[in-house]
Amino acid sequence: MEHLETIGEAIRADLSARDAARDEALRRSRELVRLCATAIRSVHREEWDAARQLLEQADGIAREMTAALADYPDLLYAGYVQDGLKERTEAHLALALVSGAPLPSPEELGVSSAVYLNGLCEAASELRRRCLDLLRRDRPGEAERLLSVMESVYDLLMTYDFPDMVTGGLRHRVDQLRGVLERTRGDVTQALLQGRLMAALTRRPEG
Repeated sequence: MEHLETIGEAIRADLSARDAARDEALRRSRELVRLCATAIRSVHREEWDAARQLLEQADGIAREMTAALADYPDLLYAGYVQDGLKERTEAHLALALVSGAPLPSPEELGVSSAVYLNGLCEAASELRRRCLDLLRRDRPGEAERLLSVMESVYDLLMTYDFPDMVTGGLRHRVDQLRGVLERTRGDVTQALLQGRLMAALTRRPEG
């Protein structure tokens, strides 16, 4: 029975450490989501330096979180941890897509393929808001470029025909992206046609 008590204490210590690691991972994941949402807002406002600074903070938190969970792979791959990493991926990719910078790879971001693809899908969906902002600012050419980016991302994501257990529910997000893309295509096309019509009317000689 003494051996049983020793085993019991060891298990208690392990579970206490695991519980503390879980609580800390939850806190860091929430902080990641907050920082990345703020970074995406900065991207939409064209506050590039602010977005990059926020993402540097997010990168540090992500490194700390994954390092702290190295001994607890079940916690590392828990939904709330992966969601935080997905939000960070989305923010990095949104910044790159909007600014025209090279896209960071999954290896550079330190995330799995599934997290990367889901983050890419959500970053592409964010481009709708950017397109509408550009149309309101009378910048249809840039909106057309981002529409083309959305189409390229969608075409790529459509090629991943794997079970949801492998892709982390990518199929549902891609279905949502299709609807976002169709609405955005309609808005951008209408704006371009109206612009051409106005230009033609302006060039039309009077009388």
